[in-house]
Amino acid sequence: MTDQNLAIIVLAAGQGTRMKSALPKVLHPLAGAPIIAHVLATARALDADRVLAVVRHERDLVAAAVEAELPGTVIVDQDEVPGTGRAVEQAVATLPADFDGDVLVLNGDVPLLDADTLAGFLARHRDAGVAASVLSARFDDPTGYGRIVRDDAGAFDRIVEQKDASDAERLIDEVNAGVYAFGAAALRDRLAALTTANAQGEKYLTDLIELLRAAGSEVDAVPVSESWLVAGINDRAQLAETAARLNALIVRGWQLAGVTIEDPATTWIDLAVRIEPDATIRPGTQLKGATVVEAGAIVGPDTTLVDCEVGPRAEVKRTDGTLAVIGEGASVGPFSYLRPGTVLDADGKIGTFVETKNAHIGRGSKVPHLSYVGDTEVGEGSNIGAGSITANYDGVNKHRTQIGSHVRTGSHGVFVAPVRIGDGAYTGAGTVVRKDVPAGALAVNVAPQRNIEGWVLAHRPGTAAAEAAGEAGSGGTDAD
Repeated sequence: MTDQNLAIIVLAAGQGTRMKSALPKVLHPLAGAPIIAHVLATARALDADRVLAVVRHERDLVAAAVEAELPGTVIVDQDEVPGTGRAVEQAVATLPADFDGDVLVLNGDVPLLDADTLAGFLARHRDAGVAASVLSARFDDPTGYGRIVRDDAGAFDRIVEQKDASDAERLIDEVNAGVYAFGAAALRDRLAALTTANAQGEKYLTDLIELLRAAGSEVDAVPVSESWLVAGINDRAQLAETAARLNALIVRGWQLAGVTIEDPATTWIDLAVRIEPDATIRPGTQLKGATVVEAGAIVGPDTTLVDCEVGPRAEVKRTDGTLAVIGEGASVGPFSYLRPGTVLDADGKIGTFVETKNAHIGRGSKVPHLSYVGDTEVGEGSNIGAGSITANYDGVNKHRTQIGSHVRTGSHGVFVAPVRIGDGAYTGAGTVVRKDVPAGALAVNVAPQRNIEGWVLAHRPGTAAAEAAGEAGSGGTDAD
């Protein structure tokens, strides 16, 4: 049920200059989704009455991503006054005047903070009846972070920034994680007192905590169980670290759900991927987008699948596939390239060094090796010979090839589309098929072989080939 007493503010206005990227920091991909999508997914899980996202840098791009991930999110545009305090101030101004619940402030670049942790944080905030709560973490190296200073009884006293901390305070390992819960009334009351009277000319949210304490309001600090939960992403090194941490969690989750993952260190799985129990994922595999792997399937090693479906007991190895469907018991690879629109029905085969595109290969049919099959329909139980090509492009338009059921095509065949091969037909090796082949027919290009005796001795004298031919007694006189 919707929590009518909760509003969530997501801060996403920063430029993220340390990413050194034209792409806004919060839109960099993480496990198949923008960084901010993970934060919004957490917000959705908390069932807040309303979610507000504060944007500024690349406003339209960020706003579009927010709307795509969590439709109905209120977009708040931060003005020229910088600082997290100003961002919250403008977001709160959009709340209904009679809203008297709690306001949770999250950062758009902290993607691993989960809903369970935040639910516990909110529960403690509400039970304590305090004006504000600060989420904290304990770091082995707290350098650069604001420290949480507690009194002799262990209660929250204040936040002191690194530059203002004494030598003793710098030894404190509990730091401000930048996530806050406020009572709406106390928040509105103190926001008006925030100023830009500091060296950076910004309105700081941490100053709000100081103002609340100065007014006699109680503030609580709640440490998280693991510091990585509140790790922010400011540069690409931190992005990679966070990606590795999240991937390890995803992989472990699938292992506990009954999936065999042979080498977690080299297996990458996006958040939207779905895998059924008893599937096996071998080393060096990347499952991306909305890929689905069904029970008993084996994927890998060295395989990348994007938005693919892998049926029960299918095997896919050393393959690159995008928007492909692989049927039950089918076999793909090694070294196959499945482009969008590939459908391989049950018990079919796409083999070594085969490229397919917009092709439907029927039940039990095989394209074993060294072939290109594009814009093609293949019936059931057919075999496409090695080195075959469907020539689907005439320089202007693409055309389809239709190959029936139980067809046998010879090696190195070329099918010049549009062309139809009837059920049960055969084609000879090296045949270029330009006309339809009736069912049960054999298509061949008649070109009698001619052997020109003595050609090598006459035209390549002095070569190793001529020497070998001479030793073999291949003299001959028909050299013209």
